[in-house]
Amino acid sequence: MLNVNLILSALILVTVGLLGVFVMRPSLTAARGGKVLAFVILFLLPTVMLWAGTSLHLEHAKSTEFCLSCHVMEPYGKSLMLEDLGHLPASHYQQNHLPRDGACYACHTSYTMFGGVKSKMKGLQHLYVNYLGTVPEKIELYEPFRNLECLHCHRGARGFVEAHEDMKGELETNETSCLECHDQVHSAHEVDQLEKWQGAAE
Repeated sequence: MLNVNLILSALILVTVGLLGVFVMRPSLTAARGGKVLAFVILFLLPTVMLWAGTSLHLEHAKSTEFCLSCHVMEPYGKSLMLEDLGHLPASHYQQNHLPRDGACYACHTSYTMFGGVKSKMKGLQHLYVNYLGTVPEKIELYEPFRNLECLHCHRGARGFVEAHEDMKGELETNETSCLECHDQVHSAHEVDQLEKWQGAAE
Protein backbone atom coordinates (compact mmCIF):
# COMPACT_ATOMS: atom_id res chain seq x y z
CA MET A 1 0.00 0.00 0.00
CA LEU A 2 2.90 2.34 0.80
CA ASN A 3 4.26 2.04 -2.75
CA VAL A 4 0.89 2.95 -4.26
CA ASN A 5 0.65 5.91 -1.88
CA LEU A 6 4.10 7.06 -2.99
CA ILE A 7 3.15 6.72 -6.66
CA LEU A 8 -0.06 8.69 -6.11
CA SER A 9 1.85 11.37 -4.19
CA ALA A 10 4.42 11.61 -6.98
CA LEU A 11 1.63 11.91 -9.59
CA ILE A 12 0.01 14.71 -7.59
CA LEU A 13 3.32 16.59 -7.40
CA VAL A 14 3.96 16.11 -11.12
CA THR A 15 0.43 17.29 -11.95
CA VAL A 16 0.72 20.37 -9.72
CA GLY A 17 4.17 21.14 -11.16
CA LEU A 18 2.96 20.87 -14.77
CA LEU A 19 -0.13 22.89 -13.89
CA GLY A 20 2.20 25.61 -12.59
CA VAL A 21 4.06 25.55 -15.91
CA PHE A 22 0.81 26.10 -17.83
CA VAL A 23 -0.25 28.92 -15.50
CA MET A 24 3.11 30.65 -15.96
CA ARG A 25 3.24 30.00 -19.72
CA PRO A 26 -0.32 29.71 -21.08
CA SER A 27 1.04 30.08 -24.62
CA LEU A 28 2.11 26.42 -24.42
CA THR A 29 -1.50 25.44 -25.04
CA ALA A 30 -1.48 27.12 -28.44
CA ALA A 31 0.20 24.12 -30.07
CA ARG A 32 -1.61 20.82 -30.51
CA GLY A 33 0.82 18.96 -28.23
CA GLY A 34 0.30 21.59 -25.52
CA LYS A 35 -3.49 21.14 -25.72
CA VAL A 36 -3.15 17.37 -25.41
CA LEU A 37 -0.80 17.77 -22.43
CA ALA A 38 -3.16 20.28 -20.82
CA PHE A 39 -6.05 17.81 -21.24
CA VAL A 40 -3.98 15.06 -19.63
CA ILE A 41 -2.98 17.30 -16.71
CA LEU A 42 -6.38 18.90 -16.10
CA PHE A 43 -8.67 15.91 -16.67
CA LEU A 44 -6.99 12.57 -17.26
CA LEU A 45 -4.46 12.54 -14.39
CA PRO A 46 -6.95 13.82 -11.75
CA THR A 47 -9.50 11.19 -12.86
CA VAL A 48 -6.91 8.38 -12.63
CA MET A 49 -5.70 9.62 -9.23
CA LEU A 50 -9.25 9.91 -7.88
CA TRP A 51 -10.09 6.39 -9.04
CA ALA A 52 -6.82 4.89 -7.76
CA GLY A 53 -6.96 6.75 -4.44
CA THR A 54 -10.57 5.75 -3.81
CA SER A 55 -9.87 2.10 -4.67
CA LEU A 56 -6.78 2.09 -2.48
CA HIS A 57 -8.54 3.52 0.55
CA LEU A 58 -11.64 1.36 0.15
CA GLU A 59 -9.37 -1.67 0.08
CA HIS A 60 -7.49 -0.42 3.15
CA ALA A 61 -10.83 0.07 4.94
CA LYS A 62 -11.26 -3.74 4.83
CA SER A 63 -8.09 -4.31 6.87
CA THR A 64 -8.03 -5.34 10.51
CA GLU A 65 -5.47 -2.59 11.14
CA PHE A 66 -7.93 0.05 9.90
CA CYS A 67 -10.86 -1.31 11.94
CA LEU A 68 -8.82 -1.35 15.13
CA SER A 69 -7.29 2.10 14.57
CA CYS A 70 -10.19 3.70 16.46
CA HIS A 71 -9.65 3.79 20.23
CA VAL A 72 -13.16 2.48 20.90
CA MET A 73 -12.38 -0.71 18.95
CA GLU A 74 -9.24 -1.64 20.93
CA PRO A 75 -11.02 -4.14 23.23
CA TYR A 76 -12.39 -5.91 20.15
CA GLY A 77 -8.85 -6.24 18.82
CA LYS A 78 -7.66 -7.62 22.17
CA SER A 79 -10.43 -10.22 22.05
CA LEU A 80 -8.74 -11.77 19.02
CA MET A 81 -5.86 -12.77 21.29
CA LEU A 82 -7.75 -14.45 24.14
CA GLU A 83 -6.38 -17.78 25.38
CA ASP A 84 -9.80 -19.42 25.54
CA LEU A 85 -10.64 -20.62 22.04
CA GLY A 86 -14.27 -20.90 23.10
CA HIS A 87 -14.38 -17.23 22.16
CA LEU A 88 -15.38 -17.22 18.51
CA PRO A 89 -13.20 -14.31 17.31
CA ALA A 90 -10.10 -15.68 19.07
CA SER A 91 -10.64 -19.14 17.63
CA HIS A 92 -11.14 -17.91 14.08
CA TYR A 93 -8.26 -15.42 14.22
CA GLN A 94 -5.63 -17.55 15.92
CA GLN A 95 -6.32 -20.66 13.87
CA ASN A 96 -6.30 -18.76 10.57
CA HIS A 97 -9.89 -19.66 9.72
CA LEU A 98 -10.00 -16.26 8.04
CA PRO A 99 -7.39 -13.87 6.69
CA ARG A 100 -5.86 -12.11 9.70
CA ASP A 101 -5.32 -8.87 7.82
CA GLY A 102 -9.03 -8.76 6.98
CA ALA A 103 -10.53 -10.50 10.01
CA CYS A 104 -13.13 -7.87 10.95
CA TYR A 105 -14.38 -7.48 7.39
CA ALA A 106 -14.51 -11.25 6.80
CA CYS A 107 -17.03 -11.78 9.60
CA HIS A 108 -18.87 -8.47 9.51
CA THR A 109 -19.60 -8.08 5.82
CA SER A 110 -22.75 -9.35 4.20
CA TYR A 111 -22.17 -12.05 1.58
CA THR A 112 -24.89 -10.94 -0.79
CA MET A 113 -24.72 -9.27 -4.20
CA PHE A 114 -24.32 -5.76 -2.77
CA GLY A 115 -23.06 -6.84 0.65
CA GLY A 116 -19.65 -5.23 0.19
CA VAL A 117 -21.22 -1.88 -0.70
CA LYS A 118 -23.62 -2.11 2.24
CA SER A 119 -20.76 -2.97 4.60
CA LYS A 120 -18.68 -0.03 3.39
CA MET A 121 -21.65 2.31 3.92
CA LYS A 122 -21.90 1.01 7.49
CA GLY A 123 -18.18 1.62 7.83
CA LEU A 124 -18.67 5.25 6.79
CA GLN A 125 -21.37 5.48 9.44
CA HIS A 126 -18.88 4.13 12.01
CA LEU A 127 -16.36 6.80 10.97
CA TYR A 128 -18.98 9.55 11.21
CA VAL A 129 -20.02 8.47 14.71
CA ASN A 130 -16.40 8.09 15.84
CA TYR A 131 -15.23 11.49 14.65
CA LEU A 132 -18.34 13.69 14.53
CA GLY A 133 -21.03 11.95 16.55
CA THR A 134 -21.40 10.44 20.00
CA VAL A 135 -20.01 6.94 20.46
CA PRO A 136 -22.56 4.85 22.40
CA GLU A 137 -21.44 3.30 25.69
CA LYS A 138 -22.38 -0.14 24.45
CA ILE A 139 -21.42 -0.86 20.85
CA GLU A 140 -23.93 -3.05 19.03
CA LEU A 141 -24.41 -4.25 15.49
CA TYR A 142 -26.83 -2.25 13.35
CA GLU A 143 -28.82 -5.42 12.71
CA PRO A 144 -28.71 -8.95 14.18
CA PHE A 145 -25.84 -11.16 13.02
CA ARG A 146 -27.11 -13.53 10.32
CA ASN A 147 -26.05 -17.13 9.84
CA LEU A 148 -25.26 -16.35 6.20
CA GLU A 149 -21.99 -14.74 7.29
CA CYS A 150 -20.99 -17.95 9.14
CA LEU A 151 -22.28 -20.31 6.46
CA HIS A 152 -20.35 -18.45 3.76
CA CYS A 153 -17.22 -20.17 5.05
CA HIS A 154 -18.51 -23.13 7.05
CA ARG A 155 -21.19 -24.49 4.72
CA GLY A 156 -19.97 -27.80 3.32
CA ALA A 157 -16.96 -28.08 5.66
CA ARG A 158 -16.73 -31.62 7.05
CA GLY A 159 -16.51 -30.64 10.72
CA PHE A 160 -19.44 -28.28 10.38
CA VAL A 161 -21.62 -30.74 8.45
CA GLU A 162 -20.95 -33.60 10.89
CA ALA A 163 -21.65 -31.46 13.96
CA HIS A 164 -24.75 -29.68 12.62
CA GLU A 165 -26.49 -32.25 10.40
CA ASP A 166 -29.62 -32.39 12.60
CA MET A 167 -30.13 -28.61 12.50
CA LYS A 168 -28.85 -27.78 9.02
CA GLY A 169 -32.25 -26.53 7.79
CA GLU A 170 -32.78 -24.29 10.82
CA LEU A 171 -29.36 -22.71 10.35
CA GLU A 172 -29.90 -22.18 6.62
CA THR A 173 -33.19 -20.35 7.23
CA ASN A 174 -31.84 -18.41 10.23
CA GLU A 175 -34.55 -20.00 12.37
CA THR A 176 -31.80 -20.92 14.84
CA SER A 177 -28.91 -18.47 15.19
CA CYS A 178 -25.35 -19.76 15.19
CA LEU A 179 -24.81 -17.42 18.15
CA GLU A 180 -27.28 -19.35 20.29
CA CYS A 181 -24.61 -22.03 20.81
CA HIS A 182 -21.47 -20.07 19.93
CA ASP A 183 -22.31 -17.19 22.24
CA GLN A 184 -18.82 -16.22 23.40
CA VAL A 185 -18.00 -13.47 20.97
CA HIS A 186 -15.81 -10.43 21.62
CA SER A 187 -16.41 -10.03 25.41
CA ALA A 188 -15.05 -6.49 24.99
CA HIS A 189 -16.33 -5.33 28.39
CA GLU A 190 -14.22 -7.92 30.26
CA VAL A 191 -11.37 -8.53 27.84
CA ASP A 192 -8.73 -6.98 30.12
CA GLN A 193 -9.55 -9.49 32.87
CA LEU A 194 -9.30 -12.54 30.59
CA GLU A 195 -6.15 -14.54 29.92
CA LYS A 196 -4.31 -13.73 26.69
CA TRP A 197 -2.73 -16.24 24.33
CA GLN A 198 0.99 -16.32 25.13
CA GLY A 199 1.92 -17.23 21.56
CA ALA A 200 0.59 -13.85 20.42
CA ALA A 201 3.87 -12.17 21.36
CA GLU A 202 5.96 -14.46 19.12
